[in-house]
Order: sequence, then structure tokens, then C-alpha cells
Amino acid sequence: MNNINRYKAKILIAAIAITGMSVTSCVDMDLSPNGQPAEGNVWSTPTLAEQTVAGVYNQLYAEYADVANGWFEIWSGNMDYGIGMAPNFHFLFGTNSPSSPKGSLLPWQRDYKGIMKANDVIANLPGVDGIEESKKSRYVSECMFLRSWWYYRLNILYGGVPYYVDPVKNIEDANLPRSTQDEMWKNIVSDLTMCINNPDLPAKYTSDDSNYGHITKGAAYALRGKVYLWMKEWKKAADDFQAVKDCGYALYEEAGAESYKRLFKLENERCDEMIFSLQAIDHPDYTHKKNRGFGNRCLPPDPSGNGLGWNNYIINPRLVETYENIDGSKFNWDDHIPGYNAMSHDSRLALFLRNNITETERKNAVAAGADMSKYDPTGNEDRIKKAYANRDPRLAMSVITPYSSFIGGVEGTPKEYIMRFPFRSYQTFGDLKTDTSLKLYYLNRKFVGEGLELPNIYSELDLPFIRYADVLLNWAEALNELNDLPGAISKVNEVRKRAGTQLLGTNDHTQVTGKEDMHQRIMDERHWELIGEDVIFFDELRWKTWKDLKFYVDKEGKVNGMRQVFGTTTNNYSWGGEHYWTLPIPAREIQMNPNMVQNPGWD
Repeated sequence: MNNINRYKAKILIAAIAITGMSVTSCVDMDLSPNGQPAEGNVWSTPTLAEQTVAGVYNQLYAEYADVANGWFEIWSGNMDYGIGMAPNFHFLFGTNSPSSPKGSLLPWQRDYKGIMKANDVIANLPGVDGIEESKKSRYVSECMFLRSWWYYRLNILYGGVPYYVDPVKNIEDANLPRSTQDEMWKNIVSDLTMCINNPDLPAKYTSDDSNYGHITKGAAYALRGKVYLWMKEWKKAADDFQAVKDCGYALYEEAGAESYKRLFKLENERCDEMIFSLQAIDHPDYTHKKNRGFGNRCLPPDPSGNGLGWNNYIINPRLVETYENIDGSKFNWDDHIPGYNAMSHDSRLALFLRNNITETERKNAVAAGADMSKYDPTGNEDRIKKAYANRDPRLAMSVITPYSSFIGGVEGTPKEYIMRFPFRSYQTFGDLKTDTSLKLYYLNRKFVGEGLELPNIYSELDLPFIRYADVLLNWAEALNELNDLPGAISKVNEVRKRAGTQLLGTNDHTQVTGKEDMHQRIMDERHWELIGEDVIFFDELRWKTWKDLKFYVDKEGKVNGMRQVFGTTTNNYSWGGEHYWTLPIPAREIQMNPNMVQNPGWD
């Protein structure tokens, strides 16, 4: 698809979406009145009816409208949130409650709003004259998939929720009791099966199709397969993931060794790997903000000349240290700096200092606990850089590590900046500028625009929700549970081959010793492959690894939190208890719905 046609297609999407937003409203499921379902004139004309369908898709933008929403990556062990805003995420500090916005109300409200919009279309669109029956049928299946997507996440987060399938016209009608989590899985499977069985829903769209971005049969198979993983229906899950492949989805490999990096660029956002994604455009209301929340001050400038990346989302060092060496062996700091593991976190600061520090910088480092006997004034930078060399290539493509470069545009032209510590000046020294320059954190490279390629306050890059690499690794998990170890290895190796790292079973480091070993390898692979995509938290809940990964206690007896690269914490999380495996039902929902029951431990 050439750039002109691509631009026109996105403008069309924007026009429909903007109009759709103005005609669709519903009852918020936090039980606050917010108008009524779309009725009357909306369902009397084909144009308005189709715009109302677009309004359902619009709800996908809500989660990414603000960097302060707390995208699900920071709920996982992969990332942490800037220290200034982190306390608002009560589920990380043992202070969550049914009245917490971010840890109770907002996910419920956001996803149920989408469900109510979808139900409105499902109930009313079939009666609209002037639209082809096949198109109406397809739109209904699209909305049924979107409803299933929101129910899928709600069911994981809250452990069973009310299952609304009809429009809710007033608050009094929003009084269903909760279905159990198992009942909800069956409901979602049933709905997705109807989507799959609909002959009017295509298997896949080509990149130049005017309907690209609409839900496909491949997406329905992928989501149903994920539900089957929760149900431990391994054979059904594997069959669904095979069906995704049969629909025509495949890994993007056209850029060779740089394929993983180039996958997340504008020119490849419609490649065959993308199964279900947020259709972003160059407009602040119909996009996502990862370029801002993940970025840094060396992003492209605003008219005043300042970069606007905020680096709110910080990568946890534990994740970085799990990335293997290129030969598949485990990374160990002691192999590069003997004695590193025995050093205290604070003392390691000396190892990460830039060459030829000033006397003031030395005094500050000593005050912070650095063991300056370990400092090499002329070789410090190269010594640390070697620890990140010859690692799984996805590390360098996803994370800005100390003394690596980043192509920024803070001065209005593409320019190379270096991540040095302590930070001095991006103008004089070419140091990478961030909002956290007084500390040294691992920063995001994935989804962050280089040079001038993306706007600085939002991103027009489509944001993947489900892609084929995700499916392959889910498929591997299902096959492993079915005791098909060779099959599981082959699926993981497809992902590793594209990444450019050692294939499983090809040397001493990559020999798989059995089912348990393979399961651990699949979990690791998903963390490395899918970092930043807001799916790992849901995996960690299903695997029951979330508590150990997010709230681990380090060798100094401190609970994990936002950490500098050498391990020093700048805040500490707190595990609130076993009831934290599910979120509390919002207090307002309990108050307004007489049939609602709170989750255990949250009363």
C-alpha cells in the first residue's frame, strides 16, 4: 500500500471514528448515569448505524489516552512506574481498596463501557434497513469479539463478573449477579465460536484492504485459544492456534536480523504478524501515548525546542538480567565483573559511572554508597558495555542500556545521544536526557520513535494487542502441556530464529531437559518477546508467578520496587495478601447493585 493510499485510509478511519463518538453513549458500569443506549435516529439510517459500530472500536483508545492510566506492563514484573505517580497504584503497595480508581474502578468502568456499546450494536444493527445483510452480520460478529475481549480481561482481573448481553437502558437494569470465572470462560468461548462460525467474517484482511483493522476470524481463533489456556483445554487451544496460522498470519521476517526491531515501525504495522491491533492515526484523540510514557527528553521537540518523552515507565533490572547470552547460556554478572554479585547494590554504582568523572561527581557517588575502589576512570564505560554485548538481540532492540546510543531529535534533527551517568548535558556532551537523570534506570527503546519518525506527545504507530509471535508462544505452551516437547520446541524456535538467538536443542546451553524446563523457557521467552505490549501481567496471573516476580525480596531483604540498574530501589512495593490475586469489585458497584457480591478479602 503506497503512502498516499495509506494516509487516505487512515483519514477515513478517523472521520468515521470521530463521528461515531458523537452518537454513541451508554450506562457506565460504575453505575453513574451517562445517557442512554443509541436509539431513534441512530438506527434509522445506515450511515449513522455504521458510525455507531466505529464508536465501539473507539473504546479501545480509552486505556491509552493518558500515560497516567497505568498500562498493564507496570502491573507485571517487567516494568515499574515513575516514583512520583507510583503510589496511586495501590495494588502495588498493599493499600488497594474497592474505592481505588486505578486498582478497582477504572478497569471495570472502561471495559464495561465498551461492552455496553457492543451490546447496543448487537441488539439493534440487525434491524437497520439499507445495509447489506452480510455486512450487518460481520459487524455484529466484530462487536461480539470486542465484547469478548473486554470480558476476557475483566474475568481475569476480577475473577468472575456479571455477563450482560443486552443493552442496559437505565441503572435499574444493571443488576445482574456475577457469573463465576469458569462460567464466564464458557460464555466467552460460546460467543467467539459464533464469530468463528460466521461465514461473513473473513479469515484475514490484506494490508491494502479498506476494511483492514476490523476484527477477523483469525483474531477470534487467537482469543478463543487464549481462553482455552485458562480453562486448561490444551488440545482445543493448540487447534485454535493452528487455525490462526491457517488463516494466513505469519511472523514478520523481511528485515532479516533487524526484523524484531522493524516490526514496530510504521512501514510494517500492517504486516501479516498483526492479528488484532489498535488502529492509530496522526491525531491525538485516536492514538496511544506509549511514545510519551516510554520515551525520553531526546524525543522530537515541541515548538519550544524541548523533547516531550517522560520515561514514566521504567524497565526492572531483574528482567534485563534474564536475557540470555547470544549462545543461549544464562547471563551472569560475575562473568564480566568478578565479584559483582557479592557487592551491595549501592556499592555497584561505581561500576556504572562515566569515564573521568569530576570531583563533585565523585563526592556524590561516595555519598550514595559507591565503592570507588572498583572505579576505572578510563575503562569504566567499555567494561559495562561489554556486559550487554553478545546478548539476545531483543535486549538491545527493546532496552536502552548504559552507554548505548539512541537516535533522538530533541534539537530538531536526528542526532545520536549516549546514555551516560551522571548526566551532564545533551547539548554539550550528547548525553541522553530524561526526567530521571539524577538516577540511572533502564529505559524503553521499543515503541519509542527514533529521530523525527513519530510525534512526541502520542504515537500513530498501530499498537498490537495480539500478534502471531504471541500466538506461537501460547501454542508452544499448549503443546508442552500435551507432552509434545518437539512440537513446543519448534514453535519457540520460530520466534528465536527471527530474534537471532541460539535455537533450542542446538548446543549444551539450549538442551531442554523436560516439561518443567520447557515451561520455564516459554515463560522467559514471552517476557523477552512481548515486553511493553501489556500482555505479560495476564500471563503472570495465569501462571501464578506474579507475586514472586513483582514482590520478590532481594538479597538485602528489601521488597522489589522501582530499581536503578545496579539494583538500588527508589521505592518498595508491598504484597497486600492472597486476595490481591483479584481486584476488588468497585465500591459504587456494590452499593448500587443489590445482587453484587464482593471478592473475598475485600469486604
